[in-house]
Amino acid sequence: MKNILDRNQNKANEIRNLLILKKILMVNIISSPGAGKTTLLERTCDALGAKFRIGVIEGDITTDRDAQRLKKYNIPIVVINTEGGCHLDSNSISKVLDCFDLDNLDVLFVENVGNLICPSQFDLGETFKLAIVSTTEGDDKPGKYPMLFREAIAVLLNKIDLIPYTNFNFESFNSDLIKINSQIPLFQISCTRGDGLTDWYKWIADQIIFSQL
Repeated sequence: MKNILDRNQNKANEIRNLLILKKILMVNIISSPGAGKTTLLERTCDALGAKFRIGVIEGDITTDRDAQRLKKYNIPIVVINTEGGCHLDSNSISKVLDCFDLDNLDVLFVENVGNLICPSQFDLGETFKLAIVSTTEGDDKPGKYPMLFREAIAVLLNKIDLIPYTNFNFESFNSDLIKINSQIPLFQISCTRGDGLTDWYKWIADQIIFSQL
């Protein structure tokens, strides 16, 4: 495992250096299946697509259904099917970067395979990891999967509109999160209803602009 991670890290460092040279922000989005990664990308492309040049790498075990949902935004999208693999790695990212015109890209979103464990261990050369969790999954995710919440630079809590219909305890969730990463920004959002997304758009736009300095 150490050899695998070492090889992955070497390739990730190459990717990161290239993206820094090209002034591209790469965001590694990690969540459980169904937490709302693709819906967040739809909303973000709709809100920021006219201002920034967006690209997407869609990681999935099979199918290109998530990528099909994003085609309407007329952005470059590459699908990586892992054929049973539970995460993307830096080698798979390196192989598809040539499919993008890196001189005409501001931000590259990587929608990782739906999984809270393995994707957290593998550096893809990203600028940062972004964690998405949904209220319908329960409030115990930071406590059960601390590595992701230590590694991520921000957390999006999605489906807050459904809290009244679940047993989700925000105080418990937030307490566990603070114990693991006391400084991490937390965005409470509903991708379907639009709650909290304005703050998210401003934050991610600031990250893109900063990467271009």
